[in-house]
Amino acid sequence: MKRIGFISTRIAGTDGVSLETYKWVKVLERNGYECFFFAGKLDTPEDRSLLEPKAHFEHPEIAEINELIFGRTTRERWLTEKIHSIAKELKEKLYEFYREFKIDLIIPENALAIPLNIPLGIAITEFIAETGIPCIAHHHDFSWERKRFLVNAVQDYILYAFPPNLPSIRHVVINSMASRQLSYQRGVSNVVIPNVFDFANPPREQNPKAVQLRKELGFSDEDLFVLQPTRVVPRKWIERSVELVSLLDEKYMKKRRLVISHEVEPGDEGDVYQERIREYAERLGVELIFIGDRIGPMRMLGVKSDRKYSIDDAYQAADIVSYPSGYEGFGNAFLEAVYFKKPIVVNRYSIFVEDIEPYGFEVIKFESFITKETINQLMDFLRPRKLISSVEKNYEIGKRYFSFEVLEKKLLYLINSFEGK
Repeated sequence: MKRIGFISTRIAGTDGVSLETYKWVKVLERNGYECFFFAGKLDTPEDRSLLEPKAHFEHPEIAEINELIFGRTTRERWLTEKIHSIAKELKEKLYEFYREFKIDLIIPENALAIPLNIPLGIAITEFIAETGIPCIAHHHDFSWERKRFLVNAVQDYILYAFPPNLPSIRHVVINSMASRQLSYQRGVSNVVIPNVFDFANPPREQNPKAVQLRKELGFSDEDLFVLQPTRVVPRKWIERSVELVSLLDEKYMKKRRLVISHEVEPGDEGDVYQERIREYAERLGVELIFIGDRIGPMRMLGVKSDRKYSIDDAYQAADIVSYPSGYEGFGNAFLEAVYFKKPIVVNRYSIFVEDIEPYGFEVIKFESFITKETINQLMDFLRPRKLISSVEKNYEIGKRYFSFEVLEKKLLYLINSFEGK
């Protein structure tokens, strides 16, 4: 069992699902596995990939379906037929992927969890049921975790395929709350594998690209570069980062500006939120800098990119990382900030409280809103001796509990559980 097929709506860019996919691939490849890729958008080697545009949730036909099935409780007959027609097309493509690359095991990445592409979920489920192929379903977000999916006209499909309960599937979730809910909602046993990072290989201390990025954005050595390393969607609570920057006293630095690293994605959760953030920042007198058009995936992951900079450069250019999310499946950006040894201002979102905070990371925490006390804690944290001690401690905690080696142990155990069946 050495040829593994990853299946998703997209395996490209800097979203959390794609980044975790790249990490799983690196761990598998260093253990002698060959990895292949099926999705609607791909940044993967062409000779190991099958691109199928209808697998992407941004494909016009899939977007049309989503427009007609969420926020209502019934669907037209023609829409049912369309869903099944596209599912049939996608299933044929999955069989082509399976045969062309002689796949031994598949890993659907969130495609059997969040119902952004109903036909793809149906197609994967039927493919697994028909072939009995070993499957590790890696779930990042479920329908019951997102308000936008609660009222829908496809509850029959969600119960059928998001996720399915089939004997050849091992289910993996990324946090303890999701584990409990999957057991409660579907009666499905599962394994928790948190997000991870390659802490065994620390970042290089000197990065000329990071210096260049600061200079290009107009930061001097004394200016404060506050990085929000997330997509521009409402659950990221970017307003709190704006408030953080607005409350910083000018006596501490010449300029303090908020830099947002990711692009807006109209096909996912809309770009109205970006305008809301711009207006809010203008009212509070905070300068915003959007650099998503310059930033590619992490250089260490070996993903092809035509962008001038990587997210590595943004982290290493930053003085502070702001992570004020109201909800996260786990917290990729938190681990990345720990890896790059940056001070972190973090909202105590529920998964952080249960699955991250107990390990003892030293960060600046707040409850839902920024106060002057938050600023005082931050300025105390930035004292050189305190900063060095804390970020080094954080790195060692990350290395022990959230490393590639932790992933390796759990993932290889799951793969080995299929042997002899």
